[in-house]
Amino acid sequence: MEFVLNTIFWTLAFYGLFEILKNIIYLFTYTKMTSDGIYLIIAAKNQEQRIEGILRSILFKILYGKEEYFKNIILADLKSTDETKEIAKKLSEEYECLKVVSWKECKDIIDNIDET
Repeated sequence: MEFVLNTIFWTLAFYGLFEILKNIIYLFTYTKMTSDGIYLIIAAKNQEQRIEGILRSILFKILYGKEEYFKNIILADLKSTDETKEIAKKLSEEYECLKVVSWKECKDIIDNIDET
């Protein structure tokens, strides 16, 4: 029994050490970006069952994770016939980095990205 507990303990200890080293390498390698930000564009059509979970997952990673270089998230609705756009609009009221637009408006944003 003691062997099993020691094995579990050391396995978790090595895993923790690996994660710390990975984060240190990440900090020195990827934080030297000089970009104004990355625009994440998500195109969705008739995804009312999944859209809230996907958007909340992405927003959680951006707000509480290591994805601080994202400037905006744009959800381009591809003429959904369900509640996809309405669900996303409710989330955009909570999070200012999320914008919900039509595909045409998305194209206009991309074309005029230097002006924003």
